Amino acid sequence: MPSAGIAPRRLVQLAALLAMMVFFTTQLIGALLPNVPLFVAASAAGLALDLYLQHKQPGLLSLLSKIRFDATLRQLLRDMLVMVGLLRIDGINPTHEQAPLTVGLLLFYIAHFVCQALAVLIKRRRLLPFVTRNIDASALHLTAAPPRLLARQPARRLLRFAVPATAGLLATAATEDAVWGWVGLGIALVLSFGGVLWLGTWLLPRKRAVSDEQALEWLDGWLAEYQPTVGMYFSGGTSSAYQANMWLSTLAALDGKPIIVLRERFMVQKIDATDIPIVCIPKVVNLMRLEHSTLKVLLHPANSGKTSQVLRIPSIKHAFTNHGESDKLSSCNPYAKVYDEVWVAGPAARERYQLADIGVEDKDVVEVGRPQLAPIAPYAGAPTGTYTQVLYAPTWEGWDGNPGNTSVILAGENIVRALLADPGVRLLYKPHPMTGSVDPRAGQANERIKAMIAQANVGRGGTRPGPEAAAELARRAEELQQLTTTSFRPDTDELERMLLQGAPDGDRAAAVERAVAAWEDAYWAALPEWEHQVITGPRPAIFSCFNHADLLISDVSSVVSDYLSSEKPYAVANTSGMSEQEFRDGFPTVRAATILTPEADGVPALLDAVRHPERDPYAADRAALKEHLLGPSDPPSLVRFNQAAQDLCAAADARRARMEARAAGGFPGLTDTADAAAALAADAEDARPAGTAPTDPAASGSEKTAGV
Repeated sequence: MPSAGIAPRRLVQLAALLAMMVFFTTQLIGALLPNVPLFVAASAAGLALDLYLQHKQPGLLSLLSKIRFDATLRQLLRDMLVMVGLLRIDGINPTHEQAPLTVGLLLFYIAHFVCQALAVLIKRRRLLPFVTRNIDASALHLTAAPPRLLARQPARRLLRFAVPATAGLLATAATEDAVWGWVGLGIALVLSFGGVLWLGTWLLPRKRAVSDEQALEWLDGWLAEYQPTVGMYFSGGTSSAYQANMWLSTLAALDGKPIIVLRERFMVQKIDATDIPIVCIPKVVNLMRLEHSTLKVLLHPANSGKTSQVLRIPSIKHAFTNHGESDKLSSCNPYAKVYDEVWVAGPAARERYQLADIGVEDKDVVEVGRPQLAPIAPYAGAPTGTYTQVLYAPTWEGWDGNPGNTSVILAGENIVRALLADPGVRLLYKPHPMTGSVDPRAGQANERIKAMIAQANVGRGGTRPGPEAAAELARRAEELQQLTTTSFRPDTDELERMLLQGAPDGDRAAAVERAVAAWEDAYWAALPEWEHQVITGPRPAIFSCFNHADLLISDVSSVVSDYLSSEKPYAVANTSGMSEQEFRDGFPTVRAATILTPEADGVPALLDAVRHPERDPYAADRAALKEHLLGPSDPPSLVRFNQAAQDLCAAADARRARMEARAAGGFPGLTDTADAAAALAADAEDARPAGTAPTDPAASGSEKTAGV
């Protein structure tokens, strides 16, 4: 399937490249003969093709730039051939007519390069050492960005401004009248030098942002004024923002002043709607300024190469929250031992870390539940609707090639076929967005499953919601779009976004939450209750699918743990090659599940148990497993999470107090060297990464005291 989509694009690119070479060759031939009609047509067609490719084939132009045949070189070659053609035409005087035209063309290129130099200078001047969002940063002299054509699109600027010059010169070639060339060059020079002057105004004080030193001083002042306490630290790639977004509501609900600390500039716009202040600090040297702030705790939803950099700040305590828990080995990464604490949902994760034996000490594991699961509705008994709604949400194939990672390849089609064979089932199919990204077989099976569902819908029928349902969905979608999308003009750059995304006006996050809930209600209401659905976009979210499902079929993944909070029936496909008992023993999250073989022959019995709860053998097991995986329901997860954050803040305060006392000139209350050694050892223990061996207090204290 993918190759069928790629081939036509490559064919178009090859045709465009061939046409470009033909136009250049024809232009050269027309100039040397000289053949004026051929020369004029080839020159105009070459420029028109280049203008078209700027908009429609940026990939091809990027490839040409890599081989040093960029737009500037192509236009320069085109103009040189134009001048050669003018020189070969008998009716044009080389001395009195062509020479001044050549000088005018030279001035045009000088203006282009001056404009480009200014664009580079302004870009550097408009790049602050940090990026903010949800913060009033107007004191940094933030202004609107210069026009994109002048500041960030040199190729398009050159080609567009060259149109009147090329048209005038070609008119001169056709009429042998130099006036046309002067008119065209005059327009091009006015555009070019006008662009230089306009772009230059961004170097004036009223449009120039503050210096890096002034900006960092402002950041220090803002941190001192805001006084953040608990924050979330995140670094990752373009597709990893969901790992941070799932913690936004929890972070916003904590006591204190929350903050989000990012490391990649592009990530600022990837974070979902929130009122929490966001600060992106790309450079390590600037990140260290957080040490002098009031920030006490940083939560880490993911590991990254840049995590070790923020761990150098001793005044901040660090807790690893992860972005989901499952029985997979990836949920017990050895890197977790570098954090002060590892926060997990319940006893199962604590046991998982100890069994993994990766250096995370049990005292550093804190059970906080999963606050994000609050929107999941609890089990309400047997299905009451016309159809039993089954959510099949397989995970992706992973990186290690384990056949047990995803059921899509070996069992997916059998599961879907068995579900579609029951006329009382409505299937909701929500594959993982990365399905097929590693193993093409998973992608191919995914496409076949979608085709099966589409074919099954052809054979079903029933009433559809009226047009008012679709209208309501469109209205809710528009409302949500307005709340979640900041309208930026095409010319907007980083500084202008900081200006537009300043301090939030009102409780925007709560408004977005209400809008999402209203959209999801409208979404489900607009769908026929009998129609199977393939859900591949970010909305409706997986939790909304949970609430509309009577049964989940999935793989060993965090989806199972989250769904279990509802205590609804669920099944897990066993494609690992293990026996059922080995599978249950190896993966605690499946102990209260119906286990499906790759043949999926247990689906009819599974559906029968869902429709008749008295035949469900795992109902009691699900309640016990829920507490084992997610912890107790009382106190609520958010209360436990908040308490863990406050406890860690208190530990950070205690360390700061000890350091301040030491800086003041001694160890208050300590009377001898042994006491001093014990205090030094306490600080050493406080600062050591979780899971590393503690130092000997006596030895540590003796060595440090001896050096005083």
